[in-house]
Amino acid sequence: MRAMAEEALRAVVDHIAALPGMPRSGLEGGASLAASLREPPPEAGTEFGPLLDLLMTKVFPASLNSAHPTYVAYIPGGGLFPAAVADFIGAATNRYTGAWFAAPAAVRLETNVLEWFARWMGYPETARGILTSGGSLANFSAVVAARKHLLGDDLSRGVLYASDQTHYCVMKVASLAGVPERNMRLLDTDEHFRARPDLFEAAIQADLRLGLRPFLLVGNAGTTNTGAVDPLGDLAEVAHKHGLWYHLDAAYGGFFHLCDEGRRKLAGLELSDSIVLDPHKGLFLPYGSGSLLVKDGELLRRAHRMSAEYLQDVETPEGEVSPMDYSPELSRAYRGLRVWLPLKLYGVRAFRENLEEKLRLARWLYERFLREPGFECLGEPDLSVVAYRFLPKSGDANEFNRRLVRAINSSRKLFISSTTVRGMFVLRACVLSFRTHQAEMEEIFETIASEARRLSRE
Repeated sequence: MRAMAEEALRAVVDHIAALPGMPRSGLEGGASLAASLREPPPEAGTEFGPLLDLLMTKVFPASLNSAHPTYVAYIPGGGLFPAAVADFIGAATNRYTGAWFAAPAAVRLETNVLEWFARWMGYPETARGILTSGGSLANFSAVVAARKHLLGDDLSRGVLYASDQTHYCVMKVASLAGVPERNMRLLDTDEHFRARPDLFEAAIQADLRLGLRPFLLVGNAGTTNTGAVDPLGDLAEVAHKHGLWYHLDAAYGGFFHLCDEGRRKLAGLELSDSIVLDPHKGLFLPYGSGSLLVKDGELLRRAHRMSAEYLQDVETPEGEVSPMDYSPELSRAYRGLRVWLPLKLYGVRAFRENLEEKLRLARWLYERFLREPGFECLGEPDLSVVAYRFLPKSGDANEFNRRLVRAINSSRKLFISSTTVRGMFVLRACVLSFRTHQAEMEEIFETIASEARRLSRE
């Protein structure tokens, strides 16, 4: 065991140390490599060394290098090393943390984490939460809790409201939770891609006249497309006026509430009934770290708690929680340790300062694009996403920016992502890696600008 762990540790440390010099992506040839790895179950064993070498030299390089310091595509996942150590410890000791009675101290550490999240978001002591694999399943449990609380078993008339910039997973999980697709209202946004409360009010009034049952209003604390933050307080007023459950998807942006600037931009966040937060985004943890908080935790418990004869020995004392009572899962990974250990090691201040830096870097990139001839931004960044594009002097702007993305990504000097907003093909940068600092931002900008200049001369 010691030899295997030491060999793996050397490989991982060497990999992390070499990250800055690695290609930004290694997707070329990935399909053929994947096909070559198809094989039947191994009848006999293989030495650890060759298997580790396969992973480190072939499997992992054939991917987007989302841990690279210049990675600003999509929404970066950080991968703090202590979280990996926590996963190793948790998996090796293999304690069952689905029920409080089976590992009370271990579950308490996870509960601490969720109570910290609630405090940071301005939620009361009645709040309860769960750790999930990501925002999708966290949103799923939020929809289930809202549906059971307000609709009961009558799902046919229940209506959900969200803006057209809401992450598609909300509609996906709502469908899985039994909400008819015909009852999902995706409403237009304003010129800054933020929700318009007046359209929500009008849509709710129209559905009430039709005899439908509005029950869930979803706001965004940082959209994926442009990073826009909806008018959270105004949406809360609409939701509470009509007795709707007010849910916030803050998977990307919620943890910016830890710092002063982020708290100003996320004003009204605490008025929500539930909120999704992804630690694998704003707390720089490995992928597979999501969470949900519900202000009235008893509603989350009622939506998920069931029992069986073989669980008759499971007891939870007053003031403690059993994750299985608040979540779809019974068997589960010990996710709390990968959050608890980095927070204890570094303290909240280190995360707060890093988040403040990301807001500054995004602002710097936005202002730098504005000074560069030919570039335009869709608007000032609310948080740390910058949506931009290059406008050539002639020709189709959408086609030019498609070429720009292909040229940059094929160079392997940088990997960038794009989206389409109101018919415009737009490039986007999301600054959210603990490895990304001013030097990396300057490299990112120069790579994009120089490639745009080169293409515009052709």
